[in-house]
Amino acid sequence: MKTAFEELMTGLDEVQAFLAGERKGFKVHVPDEVDVKSIRNKLNMTQSRFSDTFGFSLDAIKHWEGGRRTPEAPARTLLMVIDKNPAAVITALHPEALPKATTANAAKARGKAAKTKKRHLRAGKSMAMAAKASGGNGARSHSKSG
Repeated sequence: MKTAFEELMTGLDEVQAFLAGERKGFKVHVPDEVDVKSIRNKLNMTQSRFSDTFGFSLDAIKHWEGGRRTPEAPARTLLMVIDKNPAAVITALHPEALPKATTANAAKARGKAAKTKKRHLRAGKSMAMAAKASGGNGARSHSKSG
């Protein structure tokens, strides 16, 4: 039996051979065990919310966490992706939850926000300079008449 380091090195060798064009593909390692409860707890989700969000049955979650059943390889693969990048899975499974703006529109909006912020900063500087020129300290003064 190989050590974890040896398995890792074998995997890296396979990836390197694949990238060099020496191999047509490489075998993905799917872990034999996945700690479903720790993944769910890391996301601060109840069993019900976790099952609804990621498409697992509530019974499956309960059985996996209780140790009565083990997730099949495809479920373990999905669970590993959820563990490493839950946002990617949510984006793929729930596109309606994303804002309607495209990436280009989102970039435009960020650019407009930055310009607006600069404009506000310039306006603030102008007000400060005007107050300084008038001899004031920039604070409003109220004169009492009477």
